[in-house]
Amino acid sequence: LKEYKIFQSMSRKGNCLDNSLMENFFGLLKQEIFHGKVYNCFVELKSAIDSYIYYYNNERIKQKLNW
Repeated sequence: LKEYKIFQSMSRKGNCLDNSLMENFFGLLKQEIFHGKVYNCFVELKSAIDSYIYYYNNERIKQKLNW
């Protein structure tokens, strides 16, 4: 991870509210694209994640925004 300048970031121990937006996003991501699915290679997994992020940001109905 250091080679790619990726650093782990954690919230306070036992406090999921520190980063509730990301906790919610990753919960939905896991539920909608990982649950019960097997990816055969990294490229397939990355493609699924990229597609989900596009869907999440551009197509998903957002009730709180009346959209």
